[in-house]
Amino acid sequence: MTVHGTVVAGFEGVREEFAAFLAAEEHPPGAQLAVYRGGEQVVDLWSQGVDAESLIGVFSSTKGAAYLVAALLVQDGLLDLDRNVASYWPDFAAEGKGGITLRELLAHRAGVIGLDAGFTARELADDRAIAARLAGQRPFWQPGRFFGYHALVIGALVGEVVFRATGRTLHAWYEERVRAPYGLDLWLGLPESEEPRFLSTLPMLPTPQQAAEIEAATASRYSMVGIAFNEHAPGNVELYDFPNSRAVRAGGQASAGGLGSARGLAGMYAAAAFGLGGRGPLLKPDTAAEFARIHSEGNDLVGGAPKAFGLGFQSYGSRFPALGAGAFGHSGAAGSLGFADPRQGFAYGYTRRRFAFPGGAAPENERLLSSVVRALG
Repeated sequence: MTVHGTVVAGFEGVREEFAAFLAAEEHPPGAQLAVYRGGEQVVDLWSQGVDAESLIGVFSSTKGAAYLVAALLVQDGLLDLDRNVASYWPDFAAEGKGGITLRELLAHRAGVIGLDAGFTARELADDRAIAARLAGQRPFWQPGRFFGYHALVIGALVGEVVFRATGRTLHAWYEERVRAPYGLDLWLGLPESEEPRFLSTLPMLPTPQQAAEIEAATASRYSMVGIAFNEHAPGNVELYDFPNSRAVRAGGQASAGGLGSARGLAGMYAAAAFGLGGRGPLLKPDTAAEFARIHSEGNDLVGGAPKAFGLGFQSYGSRFPALGAGAFGHSGAAGSLGFADPRQGFAYGYTRRRFAFPGGAAPENERLLSSVVRALG
């Protein structure tokens, strides 16, 4: 399969690894890969099925943009991690949630993973509507005691705190402080003018073995994971189809509704940690370290598997041993991944158009980022 794009001298091995992965795929996924060394782009690759300018649903990689806004506002003194969420948003205190701090919320410890009755498709595309419904929802566990992935709602919850504290939406802060100044192709709310660049997400095509694994692992739609992914709601759409809705793309749902490219994902993390285009880094080292520091580790009550979260951002030390301590980022259901590794001095972005099995950061990311670390020396 033809690989398009460029790499700088010394990163030829990354291109070779990208080509080798694609050659082994029975169903080409339509993938993009971008890497920054500090503020310099050193890898810019894409495959058949996409092009350099294609915008793809990045699913939960969107959360990285929401957490970056929260980190900036904490850094500016406009948000306090150890202040109760209800002090910003009084309605949130209902059903025993009054003592939950912003730190606990960001660390997926609040227990407000969804609604007993589920969300409609229209509500799930609108962060303010999600927040309004969740204000009166009882937690699904004792807040602060355990943690579980707030898959489709954490962006709305954090966004409501941002709005109540500053009078401006998370989306407006992201556009003003992050996306527009750096010219990033990672959008929270895709303008109509950019729609021609959007490529719809394609479903997973599992092998017979993978299909059997999926069937065996299927949980009740009323389980924790079912509620967190809104599977118990009448008419809930397949997850892969979520960004294929214009309402989701236009609204820029901050948990899973972002559209972008590998360039956009890698560029956002390069801007956050190293600076980009002559501008300094968005985050001070202490801020980046605090948001990357593990706050929740162990068995995730929603997914049922071991996980580790910083303040929102995922911690990848156990999943990707090639990464340095303090790397921070987020993956997305179709296989996308974006992060910064401040210690090793690089930022990484990967997208794919077709859903990967089993969801989250696609398996090929391990070999791709290992090739990046080797190239860095």
